[in-house]
Amino acid sequence: MSGSNSDPKPKPGEAAIEPLKRAVAGCVRAISGKADLEVTFSNDRPVLTGLRARLPEPGRKPTAQEIAVTRGLGDSMALRLACHDQALHRSVAPEGKNARAVFDAVEQARVEAIGARRMDGVAGNLAAMLEDRYHRGNFQDITERAEAPLEDAVSLLVREKLTGLPPPESSRRIVDLWRDWIEDKAGDGFARLETTVGDQRRFASAVRSLLASLEMGDELGEGDDDDNEENGEASEDSGAEQESGSDQSEQAESEASEDSEASGEETDAGETETTETGAEDESEGDESEDARDAGEERRPEPPQLRATPTTDYKAFTVRFDETIKAEDLCDSAELDRLRGFLDKQLANLQGAVGRLANRLQRRLMAQQNRSWDFDREEGILDPARLHRVVTDPMQPLSFKIEKDTDFRDTVVTLLIDNSGSMRGRPITVAATCADILARTLERCGVKVEILGFTTRAWKGGQSREAWLQAGKPAAPGRLNDLRHIIYKAADAPWRRARRNLGLMMREGLLKENIDGEALDWAHQRLLVRTEQRKILMMISDGAPVDDSTLSVNTGNYLERHLRFVIDEIENRSPVELIAIGIGHDVTRYYKRAVTIVDAEELAGAMTEKLAELFDEKTLAAAPQMRRRRAG
Repeated sequence: MSGSNSDPKPKPGEAAIEPLKRAVAGCVRAISGKADLEVTFSNDRPVLTGLRARLPEPGRKPTAQEIAVTRGLGDSMALRLACHDQALHRSVAPEGKNARAVFDAVEQARVEAIGARRMDGVAGNLAAMLEDRYHRGNFQDITERAEAPLEDAVSLLVREKLTGLPPPESSRRIVDLWRDWIEDKAGDGFARLETTVGDQRRFASAVRSLLASLEMGDELGEGDDDDNEENGEASEDSGAEQESGSDQSEQAESEASEDSEASGEETDAGETETTETGAEDESEGDESEDARDAGEERRPEPPQLRATPTTDYKAFTVRFDETIKAEDLCDSAELDRLRGFLDKQLANLQGAVGRLANRLQRRLMAQQNRSWDFDREEGILDPARLHRVVTDPMQPLSFKIEKDTDFRDTVVTLLIDNSGSMRGRPITVAATCADILARTLERCGVKVEILGFTTRAWKGGQSREAWLQAGKPAAPGRLNDLRHIIYKAADAPWRRARRNLGLMMREGLLKENIDGEALDWAHQRLLVRTEQRKILMMISDGAPVDDSTLSVNTGNYLERHLRFVIDEIENRSPVELIAIGIGHDVTRYYKRAVTIVDAEELAGAMTEKLAELFDEKTLAAAPQMRRRRAG
């Protein structure tokens, strides 16, 4: 974490990179106007949460480009804090996911434009950040409009209109594919955006009008349009203050910029050590949950492009994929050691999670109205009818059988992202929550399956080697070796599978995440179950990322397949799908989802979403029960 002192001068005995980090942190605080903003540097995904900003850890010898990208991410977060009203944004945001994606992207373009128009240094940093994002996503290779995210095209055009800056080189294919269609539909809509850039409320109203022009009027919902002139004046004053605040911080940014550039020039232009969790994993924002990842492209499918879901997704080879039980990945002694480590790490959290689980159990048990079939020839001896044997010795014994309820006839699958970005606290909390919930649901008569997904190797593994030997054919599809892990099968008792969850603590297990195929795998396992009700819960902290696959396919190749699988499950399957995103907006993918800011909230989110599902089932069954009783 950066120190409280933003002095860029080197201190005795500290790493050479520390002055740069202090300069960047001081600049972020100055632009945001938040002196108490906590700025940290980590190899985890960059994210802004409340007054905590996490930026990429610079390499030991960062290049000038790497420094500019890091500063661009920091400037983007700072401008978000300085120029964006989250409550207002939430009140005027469209209801439909496609319109919401465009609306969010354009709002981010607005706050960044305010800084770019006031400060040339910020404009350069933001341009470097955008170029890095689109280059990492291979957007320069896109050839069809169906592969080009509409929200990116609109936001880049808005940026061009507001700042006069051309789109980054790697994103120009996206803009070129959509420009004629957007400008033809928008008419003078962009002109209104230019006149309201300093007023978030009026700007939002102009964006909603633009969305209606782009044939997304049916997704706008009620909103809180700027029809009140008085509100408009108040908002205008607020916007002026935002721009003024940015203007006042120009000098501080300039000074920090010079110090940062000096630090960058002192280092050699060598190989960067920054890990590639990178900007392609970052999300533009989760307004409803106060969670925002700086830098990831939002890519919902453009409207009216696909009448029926189709996918061009494929795997170059499946020879090296594996579906394996947790106990087969390491020996029993190591599993016991890892389980002990997991228990030790979360000794304090177990109490809180246990209380939530007990609350869930009480809610579930309250819904189980026991009923019996009497006068059966076998089952449980019915003590209420034992007097018959006394009064009539020839009367046979009477037995009773408990009727099965819809509640009991349920199976729940917990699918946990085992990618590298989950390393540390998130995967530890996820493992403990899965453990305790499995135990709780088992006590309630609900079967639980716990699955995990990752890859066998970084950078492609044997699949990539096979592709190289085959002469690097174009568009090979998925190019990594999958590893799907069964921690607990649905029919296995919790006591036998308990230690398997410790495997998530194993060093080197967590690699990359290909969510679409993992979700389809878990779904197929549920479909063959005989239970009447099937629930699938996905727990993830980011969009699907596999560097090997994305380096030779389009930048949204994995994400498009994930959307396809989600659509198939949500609209054409009896399985009920819910998702929980840890610091990542999953509401743009799933109809029933929640995004949490911190892994510590996972237990509450899991128990609450499961309780909601069972409550819905009870409420739906209540009218039928009343009709039967009335009859």
